Order: sequence, then structure tokens, then C-alpha cells
Amino acid sequence: MSRGTAGANAEETAGERRQLLNVAYRLLGSVAESEDAVQEAYTRWYALPRGRRDEITSPGAWLTTVTGRICLDVLGSARARRERYVGAWLPDPLPDRTEWGLGPSTGLADPADQLVLDESVTMAFLVVLESMTPAERVAFVLHDVFRYPFAEIAAVLGRTPAACKQLAASARRRAGAAQAPVSVAAAGRADAVRRVKEAWESKDIAALVDLLDPAAVMTADGGGLVGAALRPIEGGARIAQYMVAIADKAPGLELLERSVNGAPGLVARRDGVVMTVASFDVTDGRVTRIWAVRNPEKLRPWARHDLS
Repeated sequence: MSRGTAGANAEETAGERRQLLNVAYRLLGSVAESEDAVQEAYTRWYALPRGRRDEITSPGAWLTTVTGRICLDVLGSARARRERYVGAWLPDPLPDRTEWGLGPSTGLADPADQLVLDESVTMAFLVVLESMTPAERVAFVLHDVFRYPFAEIAAVLGRTPAACKQLAASARRRAGAAQAPVSVAAAGRADAVRRVKEAWESKDIAALVDLLDPAAVMTADGGGLVGAALRPIEGGARIAQYMVAIADKAPGLELLERSVNGAPGLVARRDGVVMTVASFDVTDGRVTRIWAVRNPEKLRPWARHDLS
């Protein structure tokens, strides 16, 4: 390989990082774990003898395969770790850089800035992915989200392409059974979240009950580091009472309408510190699910920027 070709190979390898992070986050739901997985894949790449690296015609495909295998191992051990987790475990919420007036990210320092916000990272979608087996999740995400062919997915899972196709189909059935129908446009979803914010700020239980589906469920993730409901709260009336109780206990809490994982959400902060990031699922104009992340370790991407 000529020096020019080797240089192009190195540039291609470095340029894959953003794509790898996006794959890993959708597989793991954790920014820190995704960064670790991608870093480990690069470590293995650079540990290869130079001659072996030069023989690999597509470094991106090699890195994707290795990252996928690492994520598969992480998913396999994550179930046991999450059984020991204090309270409910939720995926890391992602902020939208454009709302900070920073524009598109160009640097590589912050992995959260490299993640593309689309329908495949909404909290509702990520929570559905949690219901899948590790192999189903890998097959589904790589094929249905990133459009990788089953022949390449087979190399990640160590199974035949036909078996990978079956895994993706099984995952698709899980997703179809778990997901509520989306019947609210983005504007309607934002309006519902705005009205929840207003009712919450005014501590209007009746208004909150009206905005919440009677069968709504609220899940909070404090990770044992901050106060949070250890079990999901079920029922619109109970959720409304809980939300008002929170407002009573936290005077000076400021609510901001901000995108969370690319969808309308709320950010609660106190004395300029982000305390909670809430995601919402809305059906027929009423909130059906609320996911409130309070674990400060999961809010680090929100603490690095001014959200005013």
C-alpha cells in the first residue's frame, strides 16, 4: 500500500467514529457505554499489525462489526447490572445542540454531540428496544435502522444471514406489540407538552389530570443518587398528584421546553442546574407515557451547555 493510500485509510478510519457512536448508542442507550465500546473497537483496530490493517479493504465495515460485537457483549451483561440498579433504568436523554445556539457539532470531544437525533432515538423507541433480547436488538437496529445487509449482521452475531433475518422479524413483532400508535403530529405533541408545563407550574391537578391519559404511566430514573419514584406510577390522577408534590418540594424549580432525543420534552432546573429531563409520549392529544431522568450521571451532556 502506498503512503497516499495508507493516509486515506487512516482518514476513513477516523471518520467512522460518528457513525459508530450512533450505532452503539441505539444498541446500548448509554452515551458513556457507547463511547467505551467505540474506543475499544479503535483500540483493537490499532492493535492489529500494520500489514493486517492494510489488508482490510473496508475499515468502516471492520470497525462496525467489532463495535457490534462489543455492544452485544455489553448488552448480555447489562441485564444483570440493571437488576442491581436502584429503581427503574432509562436510556440516557440527549439534548439538541441547535437549541443552545451552537449549530452543528464539528468537534469530536463530546460523544453526545455526535449523535444524530431522529425517530430511532426517541425515548419511546429506545424503551421498546430494551424489551428485545441482545441478539434481536443488534439484528433489528443494524438492519431496520441502519440498513446493513443480513450478511454483514451475520458476522456480528456469529449466525447465518437467515437466522439474523428471523431475529430482526422477532424484534419487529416485539416493537409492534409494545409501541402505541403515533397519532399526534409534532406540533400537537409540542402543544400537549406545553400545556403540561403550564399546568405543572400552576400546580393545577385538575388540568394535569385532563392532559394525562387515565392509563398513563410515569417512570423515573434516579439511579439511587437522587430522589425518584422507585417504581412506575400508574394512572393519570396519581401522576398529577405526584407532579404537584414535586413542585411543592422544589420551590424555584424552572421548567424549560426543550427537545429531548429529538422530540418535545421538558427540562427542570434549579439555580441553573439541570435536575430532571422529561420525555413524553402523546396519543390523541393526551400524554400516555412520561420518562423522567434524574440520575445526574445521565445528565452530564445537559450540564455542559447553557440551555437558556
